[in-house]
Amino acid sequence: GKDIHAASRIANALTDLGLVAGDRVAIYMPMVPEAIVAMLACARLGVMHSVVFAGFSASALRARVEDAEAKMVITTDGQYRRGSAVSLKDAVDEAVAAQPSIKHVLVVRRTGIDVSWTDGRDLWWDETVANASADHTPEAFDSEHPLFLLYTSGTTGKPKGVVYHHR
Repeated sequence: GKDIHAASRIANALTDLGLVAGDRVAIYMPMVPEAIVAMLACARLGVMHSVVFAGFSASALRARVEDAEAKMVITTDGQYRRGSAVSLKDAVDEAVAAQPSIKHVLVVRRTGIDVSWTDGRDLWWDETVANASADHTPEAFDSEHPLFLLYTSGTTGKPKGVVYHHR
């Protein structure tokens, strides 16, 4: 069913997990509704999100997580390629290994495939959102407050993050 309060629920869940305005979150997902919900939730909190194309490698994700000092990666268990389910979580695990900034990996059940799991760090989206309140008042921010971080492709060197503001 459609949850019109999904962004509010995730915003509350992210707050419960310790995220505050100014923190950074990497979103590494295929084209699923939860990707948009995650972006909206971050905007409500003043948390900068960085969308990382789900076709990028673990090393490309790692470079962006490391540069942004992201506290969380939001991802799916996997995605469909030519009709077959392939893991995204494996790439995330590789990317966040030994990354001191990462506190949590929030995982949407997309394909139902088995994924490796790190207790205390990894959380299922549906279980995390289930207990979150639908009541959330977005914070007011200055027009110059960072909204999201967009990285250059990195084809001519290390990817560079460009900050976009609320305006």
